[in-house]
Amino acid sequence: ESSAASDVYKRQPITIEVLETLDAIDRRGSFAKASEELNKATSAVSYAVQKLEEQLDIALFQRQGRRSVLTPAGQLILQEGRKILSATSRLANNAKEIATGWEPKIRIALESTLNSPMLFAVLAEFMKDHENIEIDLIESVLSGGWEALDQDRVELLVGVPGPVPSQKGFRTLVIGKSDLVPVIAATSEYASLADDTEALLAILPKLRRIITHDTARFDIPRSAGLSDARLNSPSLNFYVQNIDQKLQAILAGIGIGHLPRQRIQQHLDNGTLKTLNIVTEASNHDNFIAWKITNKGKGLQALIQQLTAMEG
Repeated sequence: ESSAASDVYKRQPITIEVLETLDAIDRRGSFAKASEELNKATSAVSYAVQKLEEQLDIALFQRQGRRSVLTPAGQLILQEGRKILSATSRLANNAKEIATGWEPKIRIALESTLNSPMLFAVLAEFMKDHENIEIDLIESVLSGGWEALDQDRVELLVGVPGPVPSQKGFRTLVIGKSDLVPVIAATSEYASLADDTEALLAILPKLRRIITHDTARFDIPRSAGLSDARLNSPSLNFYVQNIDQKLQAILAGIGIGHLPRQRIQQHLDNGTLKTLNIVTEASNHDNFIAWKITNKGKGLQALIQQLTAMEG
């Protein structure tokens, strides 16, 4: 039996353990630091690499000063090996979730316009009670959140705007309304017209819109509010990646756009931003939390309860 096991090892020299060893050496830059991370003797780490090199008949590392650097062949093994390590980690997590009902990780898409301190306050409380659950947070805009949920890139949407896609198996709860304010920089040449609705509507097609990219990858991206194609020429659009960039672009006088009131109140108070006296459908709409009905994870359900309790 021992001989048979040895034969199998010789046929499959690249094991999970040796891939973890290569990964640690590459990240830490030396065999000694990798051995500390792996809680092994440096000689054991060196032996594992040497044995693999002998069995594959290739060099995996070369010395560059004090650092141990992967050769091109070693880079290939590690690059593909990290995919295997990731897959085995997911397998272990999925097995743990099935066994306990408590998922090891929850991925959340946060709508860019949401009052994010509210979410982080909930997450802080949630993680006090569930310290073993990992949280992975991304930012989403408009259709991007719904698409990420549909394609299982996230388990939960927070602050996503409607309309809710039909026949997708989504469960939703309203967690409040958006409070988006159409604004212009006080330094803009058109700022003096901010309170004159009639004059604003006359010049609106001439004003550049600052638009946050819809994060949808495959569905047709949509726009809302002042970026509505009926209100302006596409050539006057200026696209940014997030709300912080949008705020800075508007403050710089590049154009106009909607911003969440809670993010810009100080600018409204000190007069660096002026509210445009016009009403658009983007100004006030429902925000949702959303998840798939089929997702029965205990962690997700507990987090949803805490989100709705805070809103209540």
